[in-house]
Amino acid sequence: MTKHTPFSVSRRRALAGAAAIAVAGAPAILRAQATAGRLVIVGGGFGGASAARAARERFPAVAVTLIEPAASFTTCPYGNLLIAGRYSDTSPITFGYDKLIARGVAKVTDTAVEIDSAKKTVRTSGGQTIAYDRLIVSPGIDLKWNAIKGYDEAASAAMPHCWKPSLQPVTALTDKLKAMPDGGVFIMSAPPNPFRCPPGPYERASMVAEYFKKAKPKSKILILDSKDGFSKQPLFLAAWKQLYGDMIEWVSSNNEGRVVAVDPASMTVETEFGKKHKGDVINIIPPQQAAKIARDSGLTGGGDWAAIDTRSFESKAARDVFVIGDANAAPPMPKSGFVANNTAMRAVAVAGAQMTGGTPPKALYFNTCYSHVGDNYGISVVGIYRPNADGSKIDEAPNSGGISAREATADIRAGEATYADGWYRSITDYMFG
Repeated sequence: MTKHTPFSVSRRRALAGAAAIAVAGAPAILRAQATAGRLVIVGGGFGGASAARAARERFPAVAVTLIEPAASFTTCPYGNLLIAGRYSDTSPITFGYDKLIARGVAKVTDTAVEIDSAKKTVRTSGGQTIAYDRLIVSPGIDLKWNAIKGYDEAASAAMPHCWKPSLQPVTALTDKLKAMPDGGVFIMSAPPNPFRCPPGPYERASMVAEYFKKAKPKSKILILDSKDGFSKQPLFLAAWKQLYGDMIEWVSSNNEGRVVAVDPASMTVETEFGKKHKGDVINIIPPQQAAKIARDSGLTGGGDWAAIDTRSFESKAARDVFVIGDANAAPPMPKSGFVANNTAMRAVAVAGAQMTGGTPPKALYFNTCYSHVGDNYGISVVGIYRPNADGSKIDEAPNSGGISAREATADIRAGEATYADGWYRSITDYMFG
């Protein structure tokens, strides 16, 4: 079987481009020219890092500060491929901020704990108070502990979620799968909508199956779902049957798939009407909400997600504050790395224009979610979206987007896997290259 790696570090560095070299050579000059205003960004993931790069390039007269506690960022996309054994550790999906700093981004390595939208300041856990003229908040998600009875942070040691790398790396799951006997049962509990990366759980199940097929072929996978359907479902189901036979069983919510309680001691899960399942390895992906800083600062209005003006991603709760990425409510757009990058571009365009006196372009949003289903086998879904006239909602553009063809040749599926690798390489090069 072909060993499939997403990219190489040397290629990532080489693809940074001449523009990166030119900017990196004069960060002090960039800072000196930053007189048009202060843009502060909270969170250094797909949304925040993309916003920092875009602001630095498009608005050189704006001072850009990134508040992010970590020294590096491990991506959720491509984390599932570690499960399949495509690479041995998280180093290929972990990136540092040195290149952004070299471009002139001032990085504050600390945790944002309070946003005062009246004073236009952000306070950090280390006691710094950072003033802004415009603020972009891209903090990602938090998990809803105890939304499933018995599933708290302590329980996640026995039943890992591996859905937030800063909280629990995907290696917590791979280690358990490696220790599992051949013929064991892997159980996944998939969350209700909305949640980070709708195809993510099903790509993960696919990568577990790829690993089992090579290393533990007698094992079984049971997906207990809180929904009656999921993203790219026909494509996943067909691929699972083709590639893995009867190894994977998916149980929908209306067939008693919704997990309501867990018992880590006995390694069992219980569904809505009392049916219990015992697993050797159990992956619980709980319901989600916007990260704590967004909730504590009133950006979610007491709910799970931040309401935004869909034309700009400016918060409806705080003026001059933009909420991008997974933390906002922007259906039907999914919570994905592509959307986080896309919404970062929009927020920067609007915030930068407000500070420099320009006019942002008309809003148009895109999403592509690639999924690896097996070795040299990829599928995708594409969406194109427009905000409505008053910014109250987002509409999917008619007759646009769609999913991969149901009937496709092996070459086409392999091509989609290659396109997925290209997307990942390109977006991480943009953010961190």
